[in-house]
Order: sequence, then structure tokens, then C-alpha cells
Amino acid sequence: MAKLPDKKYLPRHVGIIMDGNGRWAKKRGLIRTEGHKQGAKVFRTISDYACKIGLDCVTFYAFSTENWKRPVDEIDTLMEIFQEYLIVAEDSKEKNEKKGYCLRFIGDTGAIPQELVNLMEVTEQDITPRTKTVVNIAINYGGRQEILKSVNEIAQQVAIGLIDPNNITQEDFEKGLYTAGLPDPDLIIRPSGECRLSNFLTWQSAYSELWFSDIPWPEFTTDDFDTALLEYAKRNRSFGAV
Repeated sequence: MAKLPDKKYLPRHVGIIMDGNGRWAKKRGLIRTEGHKQGAKVFRTISDYACKIGLDCVTFYAFSTENWKRPVDEIDTLMEIFQEYLIVAEDSKEKNEKKGYCLRFIGDTGAIPQELVNLMEVTEQDITPRTKTVVNIAINYGGRQEILKSVNEIAQQVAIGLIDPNNITQEDFEKGLYTAGLPDPDLIIRPSGECRLSNFLTWQSAYSELWFSDIPWPEFTTDDFDTALLEYAKRNRSFGAV
């Protein structure tokens, strides 16, 4: 494990696109779903590590609004993996709260099987003053869908006179995002060789630093996470200023 700099040089919020599970499995002569199972283990390792080192927030891109286009058997396996995780998370809820680990879900639950939605509701935790790290799992999430959600909510408020359409602010818009109340991601990590955001945190990532790697997610380690954090600490973030 690398020696990390003082927390003030680390990102407050890290977004992670968990990519490359299927390709990792195919390279080993395995079916794609085996890659997802291994990727789920890595997710647990990295989320625990994020809490251990005291990051304020980490958001994992688990299932996008576009992932419904995948084969049915693969989707079914992904939902089964998610269900297994939720059952374990429910049993560990009190333990996680003591560690300051707050689990939340972001995305449109409308297409998620009701059984899973029920588990999500009992597993999700409220942010409290004791919260050390917020772990967001983005499921059936899409950045464009999230933006439309906020726009629709503002339109409804305008229609009933709660908001003046001439005075809509960024703050008004951000209240309708799934990440409302959380800092924007300072750093977004995408392993497995792809160099795009793929509809992830579209609004929130306007000034995010990006870190790409050829390492497939099932092989991603805490050392790789440290490497990304150290690279982030070296960057100069001017936000448009000199």
C-alpha cells in the first residue's frame, strides 16, 4: 500500500465505473457472468477501503440505464449478485453504521424487481453526523435520465408557482439530482481501457479529474486505487481560473 498524502490533498468524492468484467472472463475462457461475480468481490474490497482511508463519498456505477440491452441471462445474473449483496449488507448494517459507512442507492428504481427495491429500502442508510463515508451504488442509473428527472421536477414546481422560471438557479437544479447534498466527484476512475464516461454523473462531472487504466475491474486492487489517488493529488485544479 502506498503512503497517501494528507486528506486535504485527496478527493472528497470518487466516482468509479466498474468496467471490464465480461472481457476479463472471456480472456480466461469463462462465461461473462463469472467476471461480474469477481467484480462484485472487488467492489466490496474497494468500498471498505474507501471507508478505511476516510474518503467522504464514493459512487460505483453498477448498472446503467443502457445495460438492459444485454442478454437476459446476464441481466438475471447481475440482479442475483445484487440481491446477494443486499442480503449481506442488511445483515451488516449495524456493523457498517458503527464504522461510519453509509450505504445509499441512486438511479430509477421503477424497472428494478420489487423484491430488490424492498431490500434496497431496508438496507439504505441515512446520512448522520457520524457518517464517515457515503457509498453510493448507481443502479439503473443514467446521467441524462437524471438530468431529465430534475428538469421535470422543476417544471412541475414552475407550473404551480413555486419557482419563477426566470430565476432558476444551479442550486434549484441540483436539488433534483440523486446526489443532492453531496459534493461533486473530484475524481472519476475507469479501468479496463475505455476512455469515456458512458453517461455517468453527467452533470456532476463537469470539473472532475479523470483517471483511466487498462486494468480490468476484476483485477483492480487497493494499490491501483492508491495510484489513482496519488495521481489526483499531483494535479492542479484551477476550475477555469489561472
